Amino acid sequence: MASLPQRGLVPPLLWGLSLFLSLPGPVWLQPSPPPQSSPPTELHPCHTCRGLVDSFNKGLERTIRDNFGGGNTAWEEEKLSKYKDSETRLVEVLESVCSKSDFECHRLLELSEELVESWWFHKQQEAPDLFQWLCSDSLKLCCPSGTFGPSCLPCPGGTEKPCGGYGQCEGEGTRGGSGRCDCQSGYGGEACGQCGLGYFEADRNASHLVCSACFGPCARCSGPEESNCLQCKKGWALHHLKCVDIDECGTERASCGANQFCVNTEGSYECRDVDECETEVCPGENQQCENTEGSYRCVCTEGYKQIEGICVKEQIPESAGFFSEMTEDELVVLQQMFFGVIICALATLAAKGDLVFTAIFIGAVAAMTGYWLSERSDRVLEGFIKGR
Repeated sequence: MASLPQRGLVPPLLWGLSLFLSLPGPVWLQPSPPPQSSPPTELHPCHTCRGLVDSFNKGLERTIRDNFGGGNTAWEEEKLSKYKDSETRLVEVLESVCSKSDFECHRLLELSEELVESWWFHKQQEAPDLFQWLCSDSLKLCCPSGTFGPSCLPCPGGTEKPCGGYGQCEGEGTRGGSGRCDCQSGYGGEACGQCGLGYFEADRNASHLVCSACFGPCARCSGPEESNCLQCKKGWALHHLKCVDIDECGTERASCGANQFCVNTEGSYECRDVDECETEVCPGENQQCENTEGSYRCVCTEGYKQIEGICVKEQIPESAGFFSEMTEDELVVLQQMFFGVIICALATLAAKGDLVFTAIFIGAVAAMTGYWLSERSDRVLEGFIKGR
């Protein structure tokens, strides 16, 4: 009995199939990770309270024309109370005052529900402003407009016109914040009552200030013209009320590396890398120069690769057949399988008793036997499988 080949097709195929099944699915079939969303900005409790009150007032507007809905509204209002001030209406409004996803609103409502009920039944007449009564006076989360901080101090510029009307008072209307004015562009000072750097007073009166931009390089000026400069920005020098660019490359102000050169720009300078590739620095055949920061390198041109310091042309490998990696024993197995399938198919047709198929089957077996015994069949089939 002939010995079996040591290397067969079945083990490699089984190993490849198990490896394929163990791999994760293709990238396009795998679920995409959820998009990374930035964490929401946490609101000050005062803003949460204001939102709760606004939603409560909208609920009152929505139910202003409602009634008990029991069929005998007149009797219900006579025996119970007016729907307008009833507990039924309060419950209906509170049920929808917070959205399902607004956790802070629900938490604040839970803490202040008794206060809201107290206001609804006892305080509405003397304190009609729910926001002022609940958020400022009772919970002490908010301050009046124009004030800030735990003690509700006035913002810079006063409560009537915080920051002069040209900025935002940090923490205004809340029990937090520093009260510092964040001025609009062109304005400055503690209460935004002055013109900022690079601007001048174009107009001013007791309640109004207009700041306009100076000429480009001027830090302070008396007007918009080039000759109205009083102080210059960094990189410029004042000369006869004009700002003149300083050439840092001609002074000790510029600081560039050994392989860099200085280029003057308006108000500043740049250090640029010396391009060594502008001169012939790569003498080797089929080489080209690549400039790098502070230096350069010689690389092979496209289609060449470096071997022992020399650029040689890359050899493009010939395309291999699908079965070019198979051993001789594996090719024999494939040949046997190929002829076996064809003979079995013809035998099946001949078994039906058709004389035509029977003749074809006998002729095919005879032809294949002769072809199988010839050396040419092995060479032709092997060349076909290996792609040669």
